[in-house]
Amino acid sequence: MNKLTPLLLSCILVPWVLSATVKKFDWSFENTEEAAISHEEDSVLNNEEFLEAKRPETDVMSFPQSDIVPDVTPQPDSELPTCLLCVCLTGSVYCEEILIDVVPTLPKETAYLYARYNKIKRIKTKDFANFPTLKRIDLTGNLIEEIEEGAFSKLPLLEELSLAENKLTKLPVLPAKLTVFNANYNMLKSRGVKSNAFRKLTNLSYLYLSNNQLDSVPLHLPESLRILHMQNNNITSISDETFCKGNSTLYIREKMEEIRLDGNPVSLAKYPNSFICLKMLPFGSYF
Repeated sequence: MNKLTPLLLSCILVPWVLSATVKKFDWSFENTEEAAISHEEDSVLNNEEFLEAKRPETDVMSFPQSDIVPDVTPQPDSELPTCLLCVCLTGSVYCEEILIDVVPTLPKETAYLYARYNKIKRIKTKDFANFPTLKRIDLTGNLIEEIEEGAFSKLPLLEELSLAENKLTKLPVLPAKLTVFNANYNMLKSRGVKSNAFRKLTNLSYLYLSNNQLDSVPLHLPESLRILHMQNNNITSISDETFCKGNSTLYIREKMEEIRLDGNPVSLAKYPNSFICLKMLPFGSYF
């Protein structure tokens, strides 16, 4: 064999072997790197699974029991302090349309109470017994059926009282210093109004008794009266003593400005002497 043949073979085989070795080394390195990455990913996943397993099973938005606001059952309206339930200003209490069923306990020195459009059914003697400073009480639009005798007897300063739009069939004794009394839209009957119900109310100027079931005008209306509303009742007759003094042609009711008897079955033309002391004729039917 030619001496040059081994040399040529060496030149050919050595690069080929080296190339194969490098490729094998590169392949091993790549496999090693991929294995390392895979191992790292497996470690991360295993750590997350471990942490997940260690987490409590409670929802992420839940709180320890000690941090939860306790479930407080709200008190009935009647048990709440009045000035949280109502609006209290200096001397005035507004408890309107809050559906209370009793008269609330008032702050001392309350002068004006507005408790309109609630569900109060009864006025008790004790409700106003300790509030002699009251000057005005408005209970319009409740469900009042009964007022205990003496409920307003300890109110020496009371000037205005409204019991309109309730279910009253009779009137209680009224305070002596009343100037305004409103009992429109009730179920009052004449037998439920005492004959002297208004006689001692020497300051009474405005008396509203319309839309009831009265069959006569109350007797002994005070001289102080200026406005009388009794429309839409069941009044069938009046007398010479109803507004005037039948035995005196000199008597004039000076302060009376308006009498409304419209909406009643009475024909006022039949009782001309009943208005002789008045400055103007009552409103009503003259047929």
